[in-house]
Amino acid sequence: MGQGSSRLTAEEFDDLKSISTFSEAQIKTLYSRFRHLDKDNSGTISLEEMTAIPELAMNPLANRVVAVFDLDGRNEVNFKQFVAALSVFSKRAKREQKLSFAFKVYDVNGDGVIDSSDLYHILKLMVGSNLPDDQVQALVDQTLLDADVLDKDGAISFEEFKRAMFNADLENVLTIEI
Repeated sequence: MGQGSSRLTAEEFDDLKSISTFSEAQIKTLYSRFRHLDKDNSGTISLEEMTAIPELAMNPLANRVVAVFDLDGRNEVNFKQFVAALSVFSKRAKREQKLSFAFKVYDVNGDGVIDSSDLYHILKLMVGSNLPDDQVQALVDQTLLDADVLDKDGAISFEEFKRAMFNADLENVLTIEI
């Protein structure tokens, strides 16, 4: 898509608008940013290049966020994947989209639930060495106890995650200006 070219075609714009919540002007801005990140003009950017984006670089969950972007597991993202993934951060993205994205970040092993090992991994990324492992595990255990309310299976389903995030301000937390 637009590989080696400095412009997108009208058909490419239509395709990108259909899979995202971005306007044509926003897609142009994203394309310019993408081309700047695509140092070798391959039409893709590596996961390392993505984690160098200042807004991501400061986030302890940057690698998890980028892993969710990389749907096919090739450790690179083309422009269409880039736009589709960033669409969740648009002001026009629905709350359900933002919740789904956040859930995928926490579901480290991709099995459709957030279990103890997923939650432990995420919390360790967030707190680093500031908390001893036993305190991190205590937080994991309490979070699972508090959130696993529907089926009490020891893991957090998407429905349970949505309930737990009911009061979270995702609209502001998961929104970036383009």
